[in-house]
Amino acid sequence: MDFLFQGFFQAFHLLIYGDPETYSAITTTVFVSSMSICASLIIGIPLGFFLGINEFTGKKIIRTLVDTLLSFPTVVIGLLVYAFLSKRGPLGDLGLLFTLPGMALGQTILGLPIIVAMTATAVESLDKRLRPTLVTLGATPGQMLSATLVEARYSLMLAAMAAYGRIVSEVGISMMVGGNIKWHTRTITTAIALETGKGEFAVGIALGIVLMIVALTVNIGVATLKKRAG
Repeated sequence: MDFLFQGFFQAFHLLIYGDPETYSAITTTVFVSSMSICASLIIGIPLGFFLGINEFTGKKIIRTLVDTLLSFPTVVIGLLVYAFLSKRGPLGDLGLLFTLPGMALGQTILGLPIIVAMTATAVESLDKRLRPTLVTLGATPGQMLSATLVEARYSLMLAAMAAYGRIVSEVGISMMVGGNIKWHTRTITTAIALETGKGEFAVGIALGIVLMIVALTVNIGVATLKKRAG
């Protein structure tokens, strides 16, 4: 067990004294995951609102598809995004493969079903009298959207945190689309896999500690929002 305690000691040393390689992975993770969650919210909230507030033919099929995508393997998403962004793919001319925007694109696809599904559920769970009341008052579609989102704000924040937790902890998309390039596209999760495989246990522990702190923060936030939403 000595190597374990020594690894933790070295890990705290790396974090306290600001090891450049370690903090490069942390910075990349924060940047890419922030881009991804913002894009997921911008696209997913309107889609979830539309799905939750309207009744139309095929809605159950779409909901089933969205719910299925909640557990879509990250490595499969990475494979599909890689195929589209590679030189032989339809989006190859954009030059997004092995770049931070390319990784953000893949992670957005990962987080989007969570935002859409939880937003739709939040809208459906609101007071059924809300929409008729807004229509009676002459609210425009934009006003209906904003009023509904205000009523469901805690549930939407819960959706955002759940999506962020899944995005920040994924490894398949970052590895395949980002390429795990040092000082450029290496994230916390890909660095942990690489450094542990190389025998650099301390670096893996240091990054694991950061990831656990992020996960704990997200879980505490989710628990708090659940109480308020309830």
